Order: sequence, then C-alpha cells, then structure tokens
Amino acid sequence: MSAPVAVIPSRYAAQRFPGKPLALISGKPMIQHVVERCLEAKCFSRVVVATDDERISAAVRTFGGEAMMTSPDCASGTDRVAEVAAGLGLSAESVVINVQGDEPAVHPEALALLAGAFSDSAVEMATLVRALKDEERGNPNVVKAVLDEAHNALYFSRADLPFQRDPGGVAIQRWGHVGLYGYRARVLARLATLPPTALERTESLEQLRALGHGIRIACRVTPHEGQAVDRPEDVPLAEAALARLAW
Repeated sequence: MSAPVAVIPSRYAAQRFPGKPLALISGKPMIQHVVERCLEAKCFSRVVVATDDERISAAVRTFGGEAMMTSPDCASGTDRVAEVAAGLGLSAESVVINVQGDEPAVHPEALALLAGAFSDSAVEMATLVRALKDEERGNPNVVKAVLDEAHNALYFSRADLPFQRDPGGVAIQRWGHVGLYGYRARVLARLATLPPTALERTESLEQLRALGHGIRIACRVTPHEGQAVDRPEDVPLAEAALARLAW
C-alpha cells in the first residue's frame, strides 16, 4: 500500500475570521505552517491543500505547495477532502488524512501516529485522543471521547462523559478529542454521501455521522495538543505553540 495522502481543507470565508488561512503567523501564512508540519511528519506521499478560493491557491503555489480547487458548495471540510480524494483517483484502500487548516502548530509526531494507525488493515477510519484535564470536563468546546476496550470510539460529546455515579469509585481515564481524521478512500467517499444524523446535529460534531452509520473509528493516544486559530485573538497563542514545538 502506498503512503497516505494528506489533504488540508482551507476556506477563505470563515465567519469569525475571514481570510484566516492567509493570516500571518510568525511571518508566514497559516496555511504554509500546516503544509510544513505535514512535510515534517515524513509519512505522506503527497500534501494537497483543498480550497475553493483562488487567493489561497495562489498563496500555496507561491511557497511551492500543491493546491486543488474544490466546489464552493462543499458543506464541510470532509466534503472538500472527499472531492480532492476522488480527483486524485486513489484506490479504495488508499489512506487519506484530513489535516485541519487552522492548526499551524499541529505536531508532526501526531500526524505520523494517525497515519500509522492504518498499518492495521482492519482500520477503516481513525482519529486521535489525548488525556483530558480535570478543568476541561465542563467545557463544551473541548470534545470528550469515550472508548471501548480496544480503543475504538464509542461516542463523542461536548458533555462531561462518562458520568461517574459514585464520586469515590474507581477513577477512570478520560479522553479529549484531537480533531484529526484518517480514512480509507472508500470510507471517505461513503461518508460524503451519508446524511447528517440527529446526534450529529444535536452535538454539532461531524464524527458522530460515522458512528451513527456504523463506521468504526479507531483512536490513538497522543501527548500532543493542538492550538486552533478560530479568531484573530488566537494568533499569539498559535505563535506561542509554534515556539514550543520540538521534534
């Protein structure tokens, strides 16, 4: 099997931060940082930015990256990644890693760990989790993951799960979700055709579509946290996260 392909969905018209893929972070456009982290992971046969905006495509070409234009009608990043994967003509068992375009400090080791999950031929879809901090339990912006004994996802939620009925009972490992995904190309193509589920709409968590339609999600544990850039105020946080990166 050939090495995985990294696809980075990148949209110009973000509501809270229009044009954020081109926002300068430590002197470079954010999208350039994401591409560089993928290259530093040394596990991808190809790194492609998926965008519907020529300004982003032009910026990617300027620093020597590869960009593919996608339909402006893509409803989600997953749909954008699926469109690129279809355009690349990948085989059914090829692996596609969906790398968030607003994570300039994503750790290359985290990307390599996710890509490595597919060395198991039984894995159809995979994501990453990390240890959840106690102070994050009540924060709905930190997504929680509940895993089975084989570290496959049972559920993802913004709520504090699992509920501990006996506060003095056995301590349980709690997991926070790291929003990176990998798929077999055939699974990604199927996901792009599936309707949203009620749970997905309720929690506003796209990964629940896969679980709701019976797609198993393998989870791998990483010590690395990301730093998403959702608003202009997040840029200094991302620059600090970049300064802490070491590999």
